[in-house]
Amino acid sequence: MVLKLPLPPFCSAQLVDDLVLERANGQNEVFFNGLAAEWRQRVEFYVAERGNPESVPDWPQVAAHRKKFINLYDHPGENSVQRPILEELRNRTLQICPSCGEDGTPNTLDHYLPKAEYPQFAVTPANLSPMCDICQGQKGSETVDDEGRRLYLHPYFDDFIAEQVLRLPIGRPLNAPESFSLDPDPDLPEDIKALVARHIDGLDLEKRYGPYFRDQYIRLLRLAQNARDKDQDFRALLPLFKEHHLDRGPNAWIHLFYAAVIDDAEIVDYLADEELEEMR
Repeated sequence: MVLKLPLPPFCSAQLVDDLVLERANGQNEVFFNGLAAEWRQRVEFYVAERGNPESVPDWPQVAAHRKKFINLYDHPGENSVQRPILEELRNRTLQICPSCGEDGTPNTLDHYLPKAEYPQFAVTPANLSPMCDICQGQKGSETVDDEGRRLYLHPYFDDFIAEQVLRLPIGRPLNAPESFSLDPDPDLPEDIKALVARHIDGLDLEKRYGPYFRDQYIRLLRLAQNARDKDQDFRALLPLFKEHHLDRGPNAWIHLFYAAVIDDAEIVDYLADEELEEMR
């Protein structure tokens, strides 16, 4: 339910230099020239620390001027240096939300560190990633929990999410599972496992996955029955279904579903050999 994205091909620190230069002789020239060096250093630190809110500090000195930074994002000029970058970041051809794994082109950009609290990163490419509306509403402006631990995975910097990091234990009965859980992979390091769990909880992913899981299980029962009616080996078909959906990412909703089914020998036996009853 997460997707690893490549870091945008724009130098976040160079953009600071370009923005300051663009404001030469403008009404905010003195303001931006006065903080240019520190702004660049803070952007470089963000990238070095991989956007981690546990270590990337806010900038109290610019709090009273946050609108000057946020306007760079909200109102980019027609010929501004940041406008084509923002347009390129919005023009992704993704068919899945990187933060939750649900199908559908994400239609907004998320500030991993919120622009209201971190206005200096309002147009930092490394801080901007595609996200669906539901995830953005769930994520809000929180970055760390009460213990100061970050809450959410970063689609650019958390390299481990290029592999499957979630598991989907399926409940019983087999004809109509009454429950499932969405858990971090138990083989992950403890700190990563805890982060993945916070991401799941923060975006309410288990609840959101419920209707999808039910629909897919009903569909799976029908596929199994159709295959058996045609004397096809359903055990051989299941890995093909999983492989077919891997291109959407190992943590995409559909791939997680088939991975969970294949990992449960009792479910595979039921689908391949036993009398099937359709869920209602």
